[in-house]
Amino acid sequence: MRIDAFLGHHGVITNPFADEDAQSDHVFKKSCIHDTYHPAWDKIYGDPSDPAASVVFGEKGSGKTALKLQISERLRMYNEDNAGRQVFAIEYDDFNPPLERFAQHFRGRRRQPPKLLDRWRLWDHHDAVLSLGVTQLLDRALDAASARSYPAVTDTPIDLERLSDPQARDLLLLAALYDQSTGESPEFRWNRLRHETKFSTWKSRIRLIGAIAGTVLILLFLISINKLSWLLTVWPYLAAIGCWIPWAWRQFKFWRSARRVVRSAKTVNLDRARLRRTLYQFPGDTLADQPLPEAARSDDRYELLRKFQDILRALGFDGLVVLVDRVDEPYMINGQTPLMKKLIWPMLDNKFLKHPALGVKLLLPAELELEIDRESRDFHQRSRLDKQNLVRSLAWTGESLYDLAGARLAACVQSDIKPQLADLFEPSVDRRRLVDAMSTLRVPRHVFKFLYRLITEHCNTHSDDAPVMTISSEMFEAQLALFQKDQRAFDMGYGAG
Repeated sequence: MRIDAFLGHHGVITNPFADEDAQSDHVFKKSCIHDTYHPAWDKIYGDPSDPAASVVFGEKGSGKTALKLQISERLRMYNEDNAGRQVFAIEYDDFNPPLERFAQHFRGRRRQPPKLLDRWRLWDHHDAVLSLGVTQLLDRALDAASARSYPAVTDTPIDLERLSDPQARDLLLLAALYDQSTGESPEFRWNRLRHETKFSTWKSRIRLIGAIAGTVLILLFLISINKLSWLLTVWPYLAAIGCWIPWAWRQFKFWRSARRVVRSAKTVNLDRARLRRTLYQFPGDTLADQPLPEAARSDDRYELLRKFQDILRALGFDGLVVLVDRVDEPYMINGQTPLMKKLIWPMLDNKFLKHPALGVKLLLPAELELEIDRESRDFHQRSRLDKQNLVRSLAWTGESLYDLAGARLAACVQSDIKPQLADLFEPSVDRRRLVDAMSTLRVPRHVFKFLYRLITEHCNTHSDDAPVMTISSEMFEAQLALFQKDQRAFDMGYGAG
């Protein structure tokens, strides 16, 4: 018997349980993203007008990625209704690029993941988040084709002319340090940004103009006094070198700064020569006393983060939200709890999580929750998780899972037919039995996998010329027992789930 015939009999036009990952789940994105929320949703999402941190632990399949997508969608809706007070969202969920860049700074055994992550610090997260945020802002401001792919984006244009001169300078500095776009050359894009912000750089050439003018004047002086023979002596050349010393000294200062930044900002893809050329274009003492990520410390990064937030505020973004997800997926981490801990623990810092107008949403694997209670008093004093909207378990009750499965079923119906989940089963498999069974499956992914397997097995045991449009109690119990066996193997790390 065909699956679509079985589902069609109940008014369902597409299989609501075929997808398992929220990132590619069309049923979830089409309907359930607006209608089905975890019971702890309000605590996790908070108030977008005043973003706050949330630390959430959940096992695989409990809906962490779905939460991330729902937060992005709700922020988009909020931004549409609050054009002048929007929230800027950054998805920090692909750790492979920053980890790979970080590894390039080490050699030999120090590149092995355990030793490598021993050197990972909070400022490395700062650099990675700023690179994502600055790249997104420039994409959206410069009308890049990829701008619509970012979270919580609306059609409200970003007007860079609203920036003051110091803010324009700060944006150009952040672009020089953190822009990771690959769509066009970084220098060409930086110059486009300079034109958009109307930031003048001609004064940066004063020393070069002075050096050239001084050299020409020396030569003209020798010609005017008919002493070209002096070119055979050392004195004209010493005088010319004196003209070039201010230019050379400025070049050396920015070469030294670029070298330090490249060595310190390990999670950002930077070219030393390009960074030196870009920094040199800032006129006069524009960069005097400005923070640069030249050292292994977080103070400069906090100042750069504040500058980024000031720029966002001037552009109509009052808040900044960072969504952290898929911590267990980088190939260097490979789901290993000790490595996840080394990667994420630096972020559990109260100063970072309570930074003004910043809401960091940490969606973490359940394995890390067990590590929290094993930490020292110093760790808890530094992290202050009691103040971070902590959700220790993204748990689901049988009733909430039943409602979730029913909502997915309703999202796939045609016309006015409103089937209930229990309608797919014989009367002996009533709502209470379904709720009890789902409570043992614990998380949405397991429920969807089980229902998909159950429907498939039922259709495989019947033919098209003798269809049976309800699933029997025997089939339900047999498939549930098999699935629970596979689930136990998965929990022990021996199965695919």
